[in-house]
Amino acid sequence: MGTGVYKMVDGETIELTEEENAERISAGEAAQAEWEAGAWLRGRQQEYGNLADQLDEMFHDFDSWKSRIQSVKNKYPKP
Repeated sequence: MGTGVYKMVDGETIELTEEENAERISAGEAAQAEWEAGAWLRGRQQEYGNLADQLDEMFHDFDSWKSRIQSVKNKYPKP
């Protein structure tokens, strides 16, 4: 009974061994965990906006900027 997962080697389709398939699954799980671990940072960066807009917002209403940034931090807490 095979793994049902294949790879191409020199133009030839070869089925992965159980060990190779387990390594492939483990690498995929590790990559997924790494992606999920960075979700808080990506969320913050997207909602913060660019630096020039933030500086303008700080100049015009620092308290409003500070409140907005804190709400983003609360929405995407550090793990």
